[in-house]
Amino acid sequence: MRLRIYPYKEIAINSAFLEIPAEYQRRLQMSKVKQMVAEFNGIIVNPPKVSYRDGRYIVIDGQHTIVCLKTLNGGKDLFIVCRVYTGLTKEEEALVFAEQTGASTPLSAGAKLRAKLVGQDAESHAFLAATEAAGLQLGTDHVRASHKIICVSTALKEFQQYGPDIYTEGLRAITEAWEGDPDSLRVGIIQGVMRFVALYRDEYKYDRLVKRLATVYPMKLVRDADAMSGAVSYRYMMQVLKLYNGTSKKNVLPVKF
Repeated sequence: MRLRIYPYKEIAINSAFLEIPAEYQRRLQMSKVKQMVAEFNGIIVNPPKVSYRDGRYIVIDGQHTIVCLKTLNGGKDLFIVCRVYTGLTKEEEALVFAEQTGASTPLSAGAKLRAKLVGQDAESHAFLAATEAAGLQLGTDHVRASHKIICVSTALKEFQQYGPDIYTEGLRAITEAWEGDPDSLRVGIIQGVMRFVALYRDEYKYDRLVKRLATVYPMKLVRDADAMSGAVSYRYMMQVLKLYNGTSKKNVLPVKF
């Protein structure tokens, strides 16, 4: 979706009428609010960005600023000067939030993905679909759990580099070998398996890869890869190749770079 340029007006709005959209906004971090209160400087504070839609004032950016100002006001609502935009759809609001730059705290990959999904970003939806096709979820909350990828940024880069087919094939092999164990969904293992699948896609046997990966606990692969030198994806790919070949002479694959 291509964002248009919208004019805005700076309007003083009572904080009681400012809504925080849970669909795409990140969670409020009270530690950040406390820091802002301690370091508050009214001269450099940025006005919250607000979308006026359907008779509501929806905060696109600046929820921490709003809570900071309320805290400084004894927890009571007050009038806050906001930069108010009109004409934005919910999807456009989410994309504006996802692409915010400047003084705002950088978004995590998970928070940006969640916002882009609300904004109907085509690549983000394709990324999510490819991940779910492998039997996994994308963790936008950074909480480790079975069948959940929390290194969202790494996963997205692999998806963009290799495309949905190789990405899903590699993730499915990991999932089937280790049954969604969180330790198997670490950055290095994902990168290593993806590189292996991409390099040997026309030569390797999928069932053998799954079976051979399942013979070791993921953390052993991590330790062995960490003992090597070189790029992460290369070190982990070499461990995957070593596991795949085993002692077999019939199924041995050559080293590739």
